[in-house]
Amino acid sequence: MAALAAVVSLAIFAVLRHFQDFSMVDMIVYRAEGAAVANHQNLYTMRVPGWDLAATYPPFAAMLFVPSTWFDLTALRVIVTLFNIGLLGLLGWLSFKLVGWPRRQHRLPGALLVAGFGPWLEPVFTTIQYGQVNLGLACLVLIDLTRPDRSKYKGVAIGIAAGLKLTPGLFAVYLLLTGRVRAAMVSAASFAATVLIGAVALPGASYGFWTKYLWDSSRVGVTELVDNQSVRGAVARLLSQHDPGTLATAAGGLALLGGLGVAVLAGRSDRMMRRADAWGVLCTALTALLVSPISWTHHYVWCVPLLILLAAEAESEWARPALQRGRTWRTLFAVTLLAFLSYAMWLVPQSGGLGVPWNWQAASSIYPLLGVLVLAVVGRTVLTARRAAAERTTPAALESAERDFLDDTLTTR
Repeated sequence: MAALAAVVSLAIFAVLRHFQDFSMVDMIVYRAEGAAVANHQNLYTMRVPGWDLAATYPPFAAMLFVPSTWFDLTALRVIVTLFNIGLLGLLGWLSFKLVGWPRRQHRLPGALLVAGFGPWLEPVFTTIQYGQVNLGLACLVLIDLTRPDRSKYKGVAIGIAAGLKLTPGLFAVYLLLTGRVRAAMVSAASFAATVLIGAVALPGASYGFWTKYLWDSSRVGVTELVDNQSVRGAVARLLSQHDPGTLATAAGGLALLGGLGVAVLAGRSDRMMRRADAWGVLCTALTALLVSPISWTHHYVWCVPLLILLAAEAESEWARPALQRGRTWRTLFAVTLLAFLSYAMWLVPQSGGLGVPWNWQAASSIYPLLGVLVLAVVGRTVLTARRAAAERTTPAALESAERDFLDDTLTTR
């Protein structure tokens, strides 16, 4: 039943994709990067004909794009689309594993449903539309974070993901701050290996990228575009400025400290709350998206594990007795699902980002607002759980528990 529903949904998606004529422009850029490597051309001075787009990823990533030159664009579009659908199903499976929900026998049908219906979520839709690599990066990170802490390979995939695109490196920081030092060091070593491979194979391009092109954010895109759902993009639209300056830097710094603080606090609370590490991972992902100077909407494919985690919490909330049943998680799940299905930023009249009216500001920055909301709710939940655990271990609480135990024992006798 799940497979049939997924096929029907994907068939409708394929028809829409055909009539919308997906350009898959990022895939074309990746192919051009691979061609530049294969033909020994200058990687970071080349521009994609017809699009005037430059290479922005490290040399190691460009080397992995070389096989894309083996196919013409028509075949490559089909291959990349099918590959992304497969990665979407894998991301669903890994998310279920991270969350520990639902039961194991339900995870394959769940992954099929994620693969079938996930493309309607805006970040996944645009990832497929542009032929992006975001789903692959998220899978690499979760492959690592669902491994047991005792695994000697934990951290390798995060390092590789950071070697392809730098932002996943924040997960190595999360591992370090939550006491998994060996995994963090393995991530660092794996990342260093990707840099070394790139330096050996493409010394000139590597030197140019790490000393010059990495620091030129204008190569990536325009900050104030509604596509950019980072804190910096939100401030740029709010001020209607191309360069939002110190205020955006300060807001990004606060997001980094607050978001990573919540993530680490959650990751260190596994004895006090369920799914603590899962929340730590998702808060780290949200923090990386918020603080990056440019986070395009398609970078938010982390909406898939986030929605699965919220669904698990909502199910647990509903299973409680009626008098103890809150509405926090069910409400947050509904708000999050609606946000990622809304395509709100694309409805903003000034899609260029400058001169956005006040009544459109929330829609133009819906993802960073949602990210801050999720971090705030998780932070409050973690603090409440830790406070409750502390109260259970106070001398008065221990004395009361001991007295109750003795009274029960005497009554039984």
